Amino acid sequence: MFRARVWVVAFVSTLFANGVFASDTSSTTPSATVDGNSSAPRPTGKWISPEYKWFFEYPLPISPVKDSKLTYTNESSGALIDYYEVEVKTLKKQIYPNLPECDMIGYDGITPGPTFVMRQGREAVVRFTNNGPTNVSVHVHGQYNRAPFDGWAADYALPGQYKDYYYPNAQNARTIWYHDHTEFVTGEHTYQGQEGFYIITDPEEQALGLPSGKYDVALGLASRVYRANGSLWYETNNDVGLWGDIIQVNGQPWPYFEVEPRKYRLRLLNGAVSRTFHLSFHEGLDGEVVSFYAIASDSGLFSHPVNTDSIAISMGERYEAVVDFSKYAGHNITLRNSRGLGENVDYAATDLVMRFVVGGSVSDDTNNGDVPSDLHYIPPPPTSAPAKDFTFERIDSEWLINGVGFTDVENRILTRPQRGADEIWTLHNGNGNGTHPVHIHLVDFQVLSRTGGRNTVLPYESAGMKDVVWLAGGETIQVVARYAPWDGIYMFHCHNLVHEDHDMLVAFNVTQLEKWGYDNSTIFIDPMQPEFRPKDIKSEDYTEDAILKKLEWFFSTNAYNKGDVSAVYSALDAYATGGTPLPPASTETPRNISTLQTVSTTAPTSTITTPPSSEVHESWSHTRSAPSTHKSGIY
Repeated sequence: MFRARVWVVAFVSTLFANGVFASDTSSTTPSATVDGNSSAPRPTGKWISPEYKWFFEYPLPISPVKDSKLTYTNESSGALIDYYEVEVKTLKKQIYPNLPECDMIGYDGITPGPTFVMRQGREAVVRFTNNGPTNVSVHVHGQYNRAPFDGWAADYALPGQYKDYYYPNAQNARTIWYHDHTEFVTGEHTYQGQEGFYIITDPEEQALGLPSGKYDVALGLASRVYRANGSLWYETNNDVGLWGDIIQVNGQPWPYFEVEPRKYRLRLLNGAVSRTFHLSFHEGLDGEVVSFYAIASDSGLFSHPVNTDSIAISMGERYEAVVDFSKYAGHNITLRNSRGLGENVDYAATDLVMRFVVGGSVSDDTNNGDVPSDLHYIPPPPTSAPAKDFTFERIDSEWLINGVGFTDVENRILTRPQRGADEIWTLHNGNGNGTHPVHIHLVDFQVLSRTGGRNTVLPYESAGMKDVVWLAGGETIQVVARYAPWDGIYMFHCHNLVHEDHDMLVAFNVTQLEKWGYDNSTIFIDPMQPEFRPKDIKSEDYTEDAILKKLEWFFSTNAYNKGDVSAVYSALDAYATGGTPLPPASTETPRNISTLQTVSTTAPTSTITTPPSSEVHESWSHTRSAPSTHKSGIY
């Protein structure tokens, strides 16, 4: 209790020092008319950044869709792997019209980065080349990658290195995102601009007639603080959080977006470091609330649409909404954010997000019908499963899970679920306050219950599968997940990125099933496996011939059961029920890769054949002894 009081007192002192409590009378006062039916906001109250005065004057930026550079076709099977290249580099972005440009770091030199649109079942390799000034580890948040491609926090590329990430794209349609995950600086790197959308589509989704093309819009929400010279200020308030007073959508403060009077699909992402949002649409500036259908969350479509007039969204969460603007031709709709939400600190204009300017005519009425009543099959949660408890709390100056953080190398693997097993995880907010959006890598989970705090599971939380759940002050939440399809070591953590970096990040090890044909030769368990590590940039590795050879090598590893992930689940089902399992993924030792010993401490040294390259990178080794003893010490 004493420790909790210490950090609370320090936090309150920080707020007083910053003049935050002087903003208690903050309000957004509408005045000067913009058009015949709406008003321009004129916020009053506390600012940390220079006051921003250009509300709804600049258009919403839309990131370009990333094109593949080439496609590998396997001669025997016809399987395809698309290959992409992304460069991490510095950029300058104009935030204030009257101040110098802001220095940032982004993917392909833009922020948000380019949008990936991937077809289900078509694998991809994305080469992230680090030409920036900081270390880089990329996590595609919401995809079940094998462990070496999941963005393990210690598996980062140094400036002057690149890493090839191999992605299955095998899950159902969903809105996911990619962002930096480098240990202890994830928050700062994401804040500086390293984030972007990654969207998977599938035939089931495409057959539903949901708004598509220009009527399908991704909206990445963030909040930042700027100095008097227009540069970014990363101030974490005694490592409690960075709420930000400048609300941005796709990188632009308080933008506008021109829409037609018809239905739109809006993909909402909370990409902020610490700020939670409670979003609602209003006619004009603060008029009648516009209801809408929530149709999807982190892990794809709901079973049925949920009619609602608001959505609460914490850091890392995604929700999708179908909003009908047909009644508002010639009017404006304002997306607003509630004040007084959780531990958020409110500033002069944090109750405003963006404006939709509704035109007078529809240019294309395709996919503008009713939202289907049935969207996607969501399996019922298991009636019984082993339960495990995890407490998220601050002890002394560190944010920890069950008293452990990522720096505790020997103990940071907190649990070892058996591959294919269902487990209920009980998540406790140990200090009774603080906001902890809990993200579990690899799996989709269902939210079963919430006690304390809000004391309810909201309808749009229970309508589908998720990978982040908002654990607010005073709350205990139960979630259930199946720990599949892969074995290996993965992270789970608080997605308040300030907390994650100090040190609320741990791991779990999905264990092998030895009776199911596995032994200690299985690969892909170790996220720091040498042959998949970053390597130095060399021009010869970027030739078409070298790339195609590398893609052929990736295909030969059979990382994703040659795209047939459903067979992996069928085999797990058979194993669980005592039937005869189908051949599991990675039972055979793949071509061109030797084994990685992870169990026996007396296993002999094995030889590793590295992937095609002009020169083996110094962090790779031709031989290694089991067990793994990487510098990161993941075990």
